[in-house]
Amino acid sequence: MSGAVYGGDEVGALVFDIGHNSLRAGYAGEDSPKVDIPTSIGVWLDSEEDNKQNYNIGVLSIHVRRPEMEITSFLKEGMIENWDMFENLMDYVYNNALKAIPRDHPILLTEPPWITAPKREQMAELMFEKYNVPALYLAKNASLAAYANGRPTCLVVDSGATHTSAVPIHDGYVLTQAVVKSPVGGDYLSMQCRNYLTERGIDIVPPCMVASKELVKNDENPIWKKRPTPSNLTDSWMNYMIKEVMQDFQSTVLQVSDSLYDEEIIKTMPASQYEFPNGFHRDFGVERFKIPEPLFNPTSKAGIQQPILGVGPLVTTSVGMCDIDIRPAMYGSVVVTGGNSNLQGFTERLNRDLAAKTPPSMRLKIISAPGASERRFGAWTGGSILSSLGSFQQLWVSKQEYEEGGKAIVQSKCL
Repeated sequence: MSGAVYGGDEVGALVFDIGHNSLRAGYAGEDSPKVDIPTSIGVWLDSEEDNKQNYNIGVLSIHVRRPEMEITSFLKEGMIENWDMFENLMDYVYNNALKAIPRDHPILLTEPPWITAPKREQMAELMFEKYNVPALYLAKNASLAAYANGRPTCLVVDSGATHTSAVPIHDGYVLTQAVVKSPVGGDYLSMQCRNYLTERGIDIVPPCMVASKELVKNDENPIWKKRPTPSNLTDSWMNYMIKEVMQDFQSTVLQVSDSLYDEEIIKTMPASQYEFPNGFHRDFGVERFKIPEPLFNPTSKAGIQQPILGVGPLVTTSVGMCDIDIRPAMYGSVVVTGGNSNLQGFTERLNRDLAAKTPPSMRLKIISAPGASERRFGAWTGGSILSSLGSFQQLWVSKQEYEEGGKAIVQSKCL
């Protein structure tokens, strides 16, 4: 069977975007994914069945208050570390979320630019041997985000949960030698939010722990009742529930300062009110700008070891590592994507930082999708566009090619 079989519209390809925070899946040619589920999974042992590992997958299952259930992820550095857990997630997506039969749909999977060859081959082996997919393609998430924004040559700034990266794309291909990344991402900001609130004695209570609450005045402590819960809930489960509250706090309250953080200027900015799940509410002023500042200026926070680059220097460093002939094209198309880029003021601050450092001879242009979901699902959207194009159909690695050339064929066909 040849990949060219998929030149028509007989069978829709599936697109899977595996991010550190969630997995997005859906059909090629559609505007948005049908499935968006956490890549964090609940793991617990069944003592009655010889300590067999069981998995709770999906938002509802993770929120079940099961004693001794640990919340963990199968990913490390954006690459799959625990393949058994990943297989269980794929089974869930195919059988429960999409209700699709794997052998009926070619599949496009995203991967980080720094993926290793053994990981790619293991993915191909899993999809062809276990799921019997008719065709497969592995695509770099940054190049897909570039396609989603209509820019086959650009520099992609991807700010996600675990890191922020600058990835140059030339004619749809990642220039791996010029990829630069920083460990400051959404998870780091969540941790900083939690530390800040804990230091000030603000109790962070997840919604699932609140049985009832009453409205109170600003100067009163909230009146709420705690839901009865098992005593042996794990720290990892509790931390995950608190992290969800912090993610909502981030998206609601935090804002990136227009220029380098200056407390005197920030004090003149309006505060933002936030109500916690237990009813406690207060205004946040200076801190809403101070917490996200390490994204652009890492030296402003203790706990970050140098050398770590802010978003602006990530871009200039990456461009500087590119061939001199394509640098104007990189500065002329800086594509911003990733869930963390939805922070208010992110794009404006990046534009200002780069404008101060871009050589006068080069034209700077920041490209950012208008909607929050478009930025968050950038790689998935690009995969949806790419795998539905007629010109792409010859690029699939077909089952026949896999059987003839072995799993190493993905190295030569999926660039």
